Amino acid sequence: QVQLVESGGGLVQAGGSLRLSCAASVSTFRAHVTGWYRQAPGKQRELVATIDSVGNTYYADSVKGRFSISRDSAKNTVYLQMNSLKPEDTAVYYCKAEYGFDVYWGQGTQVTVSS
Repeated sequence: QVQLVESGGGLVQAGGSLRLSCAASVSTFRAHVTGWYRQAPGKQRELVATIDSVGNTYYADSVKGRFSISRDSAKNTVYLQMNSLKPEDTAVYYCKAEYGFDVYWGQGTQVTVSS
């Protein structure tokens, strides 16, 4: 069983920055893919960014150029650096890790961007 714990969410003004962290109970490099998703009230959960086992990254069009995903193998942690935040980025952000056919989710962290 893999546990994922997100942190770093909070309230920030538009144009500000936050860095989310996802700490895994096992090495994130063992994961096929690790990613960040978000879900705004009344909307479906959507993909934000992913990083695979060799470091390839993917970003949703809505966050390209503003968000950056990275990982620290020594800390078993994946990060999401979010810059130039907009009110429409407000959501609960979830970390997801895929280990083979097994998929794990964190509990989520709230990000609120005020205008």
